Amino acid sequence: MDLNHRAQQPSVETSHSSQHSVHSVTSPSSSSPGGGGAKSPRVTHTSHGPSALEKVLSKTRPSHLPPKNKEEDNKHLKDWEEMMRNSRAADEKRKALVMERRRAREAAVEASISTWEREIVPDYRAALRDTRLRSLWWNGIPSNLRGVLWERAIGNDIALSKDSFSRCSARGRRARESGVHPLGPSIMAAIEEDMTTTLPSLHLFRPPTGPMCDDLRDMLCAFMIARADEGMSHYVPGTARVAAMLLLNLAPDRAFIAMRNLLERHCLRSFYGGPGLKEDVEAYYRIFDTLLADCMPKVYFNFKQHQISPSVYLADWLIPLFVDHLPVEACARVWDGIVLHGDAFLFRVALALLSNIEMRLFFPERKELLEVLRGENRAAQEVARRTGVLGPETEGAGKYAQYGVDEESVWQRIVEMDEWWKESTWTRLLQRELPDL
Repeated sequence: MDLNHRAQQPSVETSHSSQHSVHSVTSPSSSSPGGGGAKSPRVTHTSHGPSALEKVLSKTRPSHLPPKNKEEDNKHLKDWEEMMRNSRAADEKRKALVMERRRAREAAVEASISTWEREIVPDYRAALRDTRLRSLWWNGIPSNLRGVLWERAIGNDIALSKDSFSRCSARGRRARESGVHPLGPSIMAAIEEDMTTTLPSLHLFRPPTGPMCDDLRDMLCAFMIARADEGMSHYVPGTARVAAMLLLNLAPDRAFIAMRNLLERHCLRSFYGGPGLKEDVEAYYRIFDTLLADCMPKVYFNFKQHQISPSVYLADWLIPLFVDHLPVEACARVWDGIVLHGDAFLFRVALALLSNIEMRLFFPERKELLEVLRGENRAAQEVARRTGVLGPETEGAGKYAQYGVDEESVWQRIVEMDEWWKESTWTRLLQRELPDL
């Protein structure tokens, strides 16, 4: 806009200190209809202080209760502000300790690369046999070795050929170009929608400009074409999360083979398999319920009182393999354990998540419990923003960032569970609930 023209427009500003507000009078840029004359000046009010109502409302007592006297209200307000300052200071101290531990762990991982290359890369199963090497694995696979070790630990039990991705992705591209997709428009729409919400903070996969969105689309279409060939043509929301995590660590052709094999493991195959495998999914819910009763009996009892079964929350964690609820770095480290230990580790991570938010799981209302489990509790979000737990630096940290759940806290609970967890219990529960497995 021309600055001279702006200067010619009449403008009056008057400040009234007693009112803590600014009144501005400006003439509109357009003339009144019909006569060409200017309209009456418009007055706008911008408040810069508390309103008359805000001055008499108590900030320390609900409005439906009798008001406090001013002296008591001021005292309680100062006490509350002091509590908030202490809470923020404690949270900053906690963050500093977490960061210090994380840096120490990352330095240890870097220093151990020669051990990885000498003892684990040639035979990843050594980490299952040797507690020292398992401890290294649990500390996190070095990022430059993660792709190759995930690939080896997942394996290729379904014997896919090296060109399986190129063949399936070519079919998908031809179908998209012709406009006649063998999967139908609803599947393609579901894929596109799933892509838009996959790891949004990385800005890598979101259509149409994400630098890796074409790779993700090709992989998802190839995956769905391969599944359609096997008689499973429904798309499961959350599939894009699994594909994206693999693409961050592997080339598309290798990521495709790893994904096909990973989702063929029995637990994930049950959750991705549709109505035909509903009984198996229910069996896994019963297994988790039994483990929860043993690990956290009070939470289990409260869930039973409010009719909250694993069917309400477990699939939301398992289908995207925790990508929606944890930071990317935490997910990568969790996946290190999943690819090595298999289905049992999925349940250990799920129990660790509940353990992290245990003190929030005793609400007397079912609705509030569900909001906490889904990461949608507004009160928790507001407190997290006010205390600095949520902020610009936590963008992309997952739905449970508001509860302070991060990589270190999740792994602390997993390690603490090591004394309680018994593989024999897992095997016994599988034999009881899934005898044909």
